[in-house]
Amino acid sequence: MQKAYKGGIWKAFELYIYHLYLTLRVAQYAEKDAANRAAKLLPSDEDKVFEPRLSTNSCTRSLANHVEFLNLVAKYKVNESIDEDHIRSLYNGFADVAEYKAYCALEAPTDADHAKIFIELYRYLSSNDLFLDMTEDRYNNWADDESLVMGAMKKTLKALPVSGPFYQEHEPSDETVREFGAELLLRTAQEDAALLAEIQPALKNWDADRVAILDMIMLKMALCELLHFPTIPTKVTLNEFVEISKTYSTDKSKEFINGILDRLMKKLLEEGRIVKEGRGLIDQ
Repeated sequence: MQKAYKGGIWKAFELYIYHLYLTLRVAQYAEKDAANRAAKLLPSDEDKVFEPRLSTNSCTRSLANHVEFLNLVAKYKVNESIDEDHIRSLYNGFADVAEYKAYCALEAPTDADHAKIFIELYRYLSSNDLFLDMTEDRYNNWADDESLVMGAMKKTLKALPVSGPFYQEHEPSDETVREFGAELLLRTAQEDAALLAEIQPALKNWDADRVAILDMIMLKMALCELLHFPTIPTKVTLNEFVEISKTYSTDKSKEFINGILDRLMKKLLEEGRIVKEGRGLIDQ
């Protein structure tokens, strides 16, 4: 279980590298677009003045020539099994977007302009069915990690052109992965019976066997966090697990999780069993 957890954490980082590489590949297709326009027997006025600046600008080059980034691309093999026709289709779709046409018409675009069009490109890709199909076919964790990956992508693209180990900011940290996530997983599993015994009285008219499995897992994890993670404010725990229930459980789970956790938290506070480090953490 711990191995699967840690593997899943790194899959999110791999997905970030995959999206960054796909975005780069689509941007680089501008050079093929330029070559195709130049090869036309009857090029339009637009064809004659077209420049593949989406591919040749400093932001694109900073990624295309970044050795450490390309090493990660090779390590995770995200450059394999990418259909060139898909890249062409994605680029051609973006070529019709007003923002790209305006970018191509700029006389002297700056790095800020290049970074801005990259953000527009990723915004277009992340709402494109083909791009999403490519992602989902390769990564079954996309639905879980979508917001995390999109946040990392936008932060990276805003910082273009990149230099140094820019990607390290988005690698799973020891504090988050080992000291919190893995510990929560292990402790919840180890104390499963004890946590269930605490939860059952709070269910009142509900039988524990009738509670949805995912709801029960979330209740156990939240209770474990309340009891054994002194640096996490109680309201943060309550709010986080209510939010998680919206994604992973039933329509009525939000109210159910919120009600049971609120009941448990009040009981534990009255018994003095919730101890938080730092002034005011219980009330935050």
